[in-house]
Amino acid sequence: MPLSPREHDRRYGELDQVIRAYAGQPADDTPERPSQALTAYLRQTWHTRPWALAVAERQLREYAEHPAGRLRRRLGEFYAIPDVGLPEGEIQQWLHCLADHIEHSVTEGAVPPSAVPATRWEWHARFPELGQFLGGWFSQDMPDEFDDHDAAVADFLARTDPHLVARLTGELHELLALDLAESDYALALAELGMEVDPPAPYAPSGWLASVAARLTMPRAE
Repeated sequence: MPLSPREHDRRYGELDQVIRAYAGQPADDTPERPSQALTAYLRQTWHTRPWALAVAERQLREYAEHPAGRLRRRLGEFYAIPDVGLPEGEIQQWLHCLADHIEHSVTEGAVPPSAVPATRWEWHARFPELGQFLGGWFSQDMPDEFDDHDAAVADFLARTDPHLVARLTGELHELLALDLAESDYALALAELGMEVDPPAPYAPSGWLASVAARLTMPRAE
């Protein structure tokens, strides 16, 4: 029978996080250099869940050293690695390479320096509430669901717990503190799931600032 969610997390949960970091990114790690995807995973995980790095290393090695047999594959009792663009015969070596880089990062304290997120995974890992907000309320269907952007924000406020609103407000201020070029803010919005343009006459950063201000206004009783 397929793995239960609990068993999946126990055996493959952090391995899955590492592999998800490669979505849309090349698996071009070498023994000398980690890929951009793995560097993004290391940077974000060191910042938020440093204890998980040792778990990731262990799960990567165990998966590489004990590949699923034919019966487990047929029953679905294993984690199927998504296509990362590598031949099947190279996956085992690649997983060991990832584990080696993570081990080096932990034992040597080699923490990637702070930087603007470099991958879609890292944008969502660093700004999870903003990703939920933009992807949920500002998809391509927004013009059919709301009169305008303000109406979408009002709907978000009416439906969302104040604690999550506070987290989103903090993420908005953190994103604005990166002081990016407007083209980079536009890229950030797209990576985080926004599929419509900010309303005129706002540039991306101006609209983000206006939303942050709106979220801190007292709610009507």
